[in-house]
Amino acid sequence: MYAIVRAGGRQHKVAVGDVLEIDRIDAKPGDSVELSTILVVDGDAVTSDPWVLGGVKAHAEVVDQTKGDKIVILRYKNKTGYRRRQGHRQKHTAVRITSIDSVSK
Repeated sequence: MYAIVRAGGRQHKVAVGDVLEIDRIDAKPGDSVELSTILVVDGDAVTSDPWVLGGVKAHAEVVDQTKGDKIVILRYKNKTGYRRRQGHRQKHTAVRITSIDSVSK
């Protein structure tokens, strides 16, 4: 069984036990969060009806708050002696999927 979940403006394919990085959420390590599902595949049954999936959630546990790799930007203009360096590190939250609700309740 796996599901497609929406987290932080992106969609991720997850199964129970997977660890994924999503955009930072305000939670401490050990807290539990719910992710909304877009699609659930359970054996041969594929469910994508939004009315059915309204109550189906993927439950996750926050593992860690981290930062991503540094993105380095170097601007250079020829003949003017202008050089400028910029950088950015996106903040992430690592979560572990603990369970996915069943569609047939």
